[in-house]
Amino acid sequence: MAETLALHGFMLFVTLVLMFSVWLLATALRNVGIVDIFWGLGFTLIAIFSWALGDGYAGRRLLVAALTSIWGLRLASYLFWRNWGQEEDYRYQAMRRRHGPRFPVVSLYTVFGLQGVLMWIVSLPVQVAAMVRDPTHLTWLDAAGATLWAIGLLFESVGDWQLAQFKSNPRNRGHVMDRGLWRYTRHPNYFGDACVWWGLFLIALTTPAGIWVAASPMLMTFLLVRVSGVPLLERRLTKSRPEYADYVRRTSAFVPWFRKRG
Repeated sequence: MAETLALHGFMLFVTLVLMFSVWLLATALRNVGIVDIFWGLGFTLIAIFSWALGDGYAGRRLLVAALTSIWGLRLASYLFWRNWGQEEDYRYQAMRRRHGPRFPVVSLYTVFGLQGVLMWIVSLPVQVAAMVRDPTHLTWLDAAGATLWAIGLLFESVGDWQLAQFKSNPRNRGHVMDRGLWRYTRHPNYFGDACVWWGLFLIALTTPAGIWVAASPMLMTFLLVRVSGVPLLERRLTKSRPEYADYVRRTSAFVPWFRKRG
């Protein structure tokens, strides 16, 4: 137990060092928006360290490390491609105006420190699955978790690709994306993100300690649905796209479902 807690503490230290390093880079570039790219990379780093230092069943350690790394690298690559050459995200621009010269210091704990702690909490299933020894074989829960993870990655990847294709057509400027997966949920990428972490939780649930990290997928889902995901994006889209109110009325907010008529 003491060894496991020490590893969890070390992973928190690694996460905070990473975010402090990203803060230094963001301060030099005057672009806090790069933190979004390092969100996925941070989970990948945690997964690799957990795989290397954990003492759990080798097959499960490798499974969670591979799944987390694939998810994290895909997300980071997509955000790097999407944000390359763009100005700082409007959220951080607003914070910069509000705090003035104090913004670099304020962002250290309100953006980078906070995201580091959240990253560590959300990644607990990855850590537990890699550190807890029993059971010493893969189970049906590992298979179920990997399947749910794959469904989540599919929704994220396809949703992001469909939205990118839609935005690349100048005729769609100012219009609402309501095709493909976006016909059944207003946020297929966020839904996929939640599925990924519930899937990783199911893998951790294979171990005796897994139930104690249920807060991880619950927190990720709460952030996506109630805090930094759906609410922020929909407030902006409702103001900028007249069609969006009707889209909201007819389309499921999160879990995919058939569109309402009329």
